[in-house]
Amino acid sequence: MLSTTELEQYHREGLTIPQHALPVSYVQQVRDKVETFTAAHPHLDPDYIPSIVEHDFDWLEYAKHPDVLDCVEQVIGRDIVVWGSALFCKLARGGKATPWHQDGQYWPIRPLATCTVWIAFDEVSAENGCMRFVPGSHLDKRTYEHETDNSDAYTLNQTVTARAEAEANGKDVELSPGMFSVHDVYLIHGSNRNDSGRRRGGLVFRYMPTTSHFDRDLARAQVRELGVLDISERQLHLVRGGDACGKNDIFQK
Repeated sequence: MLSTTELEQYHREGLTIPQHALPVSYVQQVRDKVETFTAAHPHLDPDYIPSIVEHDFDWLEYAKHPDVLDCVEQVIGRDIVVWGSALFCKLARGGKATPWHQDGQYWPIRPLATCTVWIAFDEVSAENGCMRFVPGSHLDKRTYEHETDNSDAYTLNQTVTARAEAEANGKDVELSPGMFSVHDVYLIHGSNRNDSGRRRGGLVFRYMPTTSHFDRDLARAQVRELGVLDISERQLHLVRGGDACGKNDIFQK
C-alpha cells in the first residue's frame, strides 16, 4: 500500500511512485505477453495501443494485481472499475511524443474522479521519453483550455494551450522495471519522443470509483465535438466492491 508520505505526495503533486516494485515474475510475464501480443497484431502502432483488454481479455489479470489495487483503493475508494487499458511501447527510434494534456479533457466520467496506473516493464528515463508531469496542476480540479493537433508526431490529438508553461515546470517520471506511478485525472502530463535506441515500454490501466458514471452518451458527443477516439463502447470491469451509483453497465464475460 502507499505510505503516508506517498499518499500525501499524490494529493499534493497529483502523482506518486510507490517504492515497492511489482515482482520480477510479473514483469517477465508482461514482457512475454507484449511480444506475443504485438506479433499477433502487426497492424497496431506499438507506440500507443488503446483498449488492449478488449483485444485480449487476459490483460485484465495484470490490472488486478493486489499490490496495484491496494494503492488505487487508497486514492479513489473501495468500489473500483477498470475502464481503460493501453500499451505505450515507445519505439527505440522515432517513438512518438505525447503532448501536454489532461486526461479529463476527453473522458466521459461524471463526476470526473479516476486515476491512472503506469507500469514500467522497461527502464524508463528522460533519455527514452519517460512521462513528464506538472506538479500541482490537478489542485484546482478543472480542465484547462485545450486545442486539437492532429499531427502524426503525437499519440494524442488534444493538447493544453499553455504548453510553454507546462514545459518549463515539467518533472520527469523515471521508473525501473516493475515500478509504477499513480496519477490524478486532472494532472497535466505528456512525454517527449524517443530517439535513444532503447524501447520505452509501459502498461497502463485506468481505474474509476463506481460512485461515478461512465456516460456513453457523453462519450459519443465528445467524438463529434473534439474528434477524439470513440470510447463509448468501452468495457467496464468491476475489480473490487460493487457499482455504488447503480448506473454503470458492468461487463459480463
